[in-house]
Amino acid sequence: QVQLVESGGGLVQPGDSLRLSCAASGRNFDNYAAGWFRQAPGKDRTFVAIVNRDGDSTYVSTSLKGRFAISRDTAKNTVYLSMNSLKPEDTAAYYCAAGVKYMVQPSAYEFWGQGTQVTVSS
Repeated sequence: QVQLVESGGGLVQPGDSLRLSCAASGRNFDNYAAGWFRQAPGKDRTFVAIVNRDGDSTYVSTSLKGRFAISRDTAKNTVYLSMNSLKPEDTAAYYCAAGVKYMVQPSAYEFWGQGTQVTVSS
């Protein structure tokens, strides 16, 4: 089992930056790829970014590339999502997930955190 706890969300203004953290505990987190997803009210959960288990390969959703970045500190069992130039449409609950496969589909992930809310508003 892997437990994931997200943190770092909050209320920010358009154009601000934010870094989310996902702290993992449990067994063998380093055997899993880790991804970030987001879900706005009334919408489906969508892929944001993924990092492989070694932290040396990442992929960010095409629509977010250039503003968002994912990274992983294997020593700390923590995955980060750096978000820059935030827009109101980035408002959503952001979820961290772990899965054995390096894939973008939410169904590929076995473990999920509880989510952290990001609200971008002036």
